[in-house]
Formats: sequence, C-alpha cells, structure tokens
Amino acid sequence: MRTMEFKMERPGLLKEGDHVTVTEGVLPSNYYYTIDPSLAMSANFPFRERLLAREGDVTAIVQNERGFYVTVAFEE
Repeated sequence: MRTMEFKMERPGLLKEGDHVTVTEGVLPSNYYYTIDPSLAMSANFPFRERLLAREGDVTAIVQNERGFYVTVAFEE
C-alpha cells in the first residue's frame, strides 16, 4: 500500500472513500500526478519513485492554512 498527498484548490470536489483515477505527467527529471478530471495535483516525484498504480481510494482530506490536501491510498 502506498499513500500520496494531492493539493486540491476548492472544497467539496472529493470526499473520503471516493475511488479515483490518476493521470501521470512527465517533466524532464520528474513525474507528477493529477486526480482526474483535474481535481487535485501531486508534488513532483523523481523517476525512481514513479507510481505504478493508476487507481486508488481517498483516505483523508485535510484543510490547513495552505489549502486542502487529499490523501490517496494505492495498491502497488
């Protein structure tokens, strides 16, 4: 089981227990992931930390002074 955190800009787009799919983006030296359809975005990950799964479940949504953060668990 692998968990990843995604930044969500507005509340209410996702809720705990939602099943989500992610799209992988490629930068010159990193990967990043977006919850479809553009609901939240991950940080950049080096090639050695590439996500193998493309579907997961939302386990937590936290709001702090910087915004909304979604935790997703993936089976890898």
